[in-house]
Amino acid sequence: MSETTLPGGRTTGAVLIDGIVHKPAAPSTPTVHALLRHLEAAGFDAAPRALGFDEQGRQMLTYLPGEMIGDRFPWPAWATSDAMLAQVGRWLRRLHDLTAGFVPPAGEQWFIGGTMGPGLVVGHQDAAPYNAVVDGDRLVGFYDWDTAGPSTRESDLAFSALPWVPLAAPDGFTDPAGRSRRLHLLLDAYGYDGDRQVFAEAVPKRARRQATVIRQMAGGGDPAATALLPIAALLEKAATDVEGLPGDFWSPPVV
Repeated sequence: MSETTLPGGRTTGAVLIDGIVHKPAAPSTPTVHALLRHLEAAGFDAAPRALGFDEQGRQMLTYLPGEMIGDRFPWPAWATSDAMLAQVGRWLRRLHDLTAGFVPPAGEQWFIGGTMGPGLVVGHQDAAPYNAVVDGDRLVGFYDWDTAGPSTRESDLAFSALPWVPLAAPDGFTDPAGRSRRLHLLLDAYGYDGDRQVFAEAVPKRARRQATVIRQMAGGGDPAATALLPIAALLEKAATDVEGLPGDFWSPPVV
């Protein structure tokens, strides 16, 4: 069987064999597969289906056909379009609503640690443009569920706001008015009804947590994490920048 290496994303080793994705498994994979089966049973078609394991012990997943960013830079126009941003917000809301009642299997284990509990959802934890699959101007779904795990809605939503709004951008906050508008577009599409001034605190907290995980893994010799050290620096800068934004940045527009 021929293997086609799949580009993009933040994981390595994913290949396509006869239309099926094969990628390395981890201790958390059985729990993630249980989550994907839960989503499948609920009719959520915007995520891969879990198909078990191959003879090499690799996990097998269905392939979501469509366009991905891969190694392209700059990113394609859809990564910064309002229409796609709104779809991301609706996708996250549906995911969170469906996973609020998820009951993990015995021996629950997640890459990010923790366990499911009252008030938590299962977040994708990396629903960023580089993991998105699109068909024209339609969001098909997201790949790379390996880091999925229990969290608050705000924490998962805050992470997606960093690359999509973007609240983390290499060129800094050169367009605060535009970013404020796009932030509220994302939150409105999600149907977020919490205090947006409080949500402001979730963004730098999540950015720093993500940066800390990358640095800890890189310090342990993980090559993929080492390659992401520039991203850790970007996230840390974003956290500081976000904390410096004026209060009205987080106030929803008056209609």
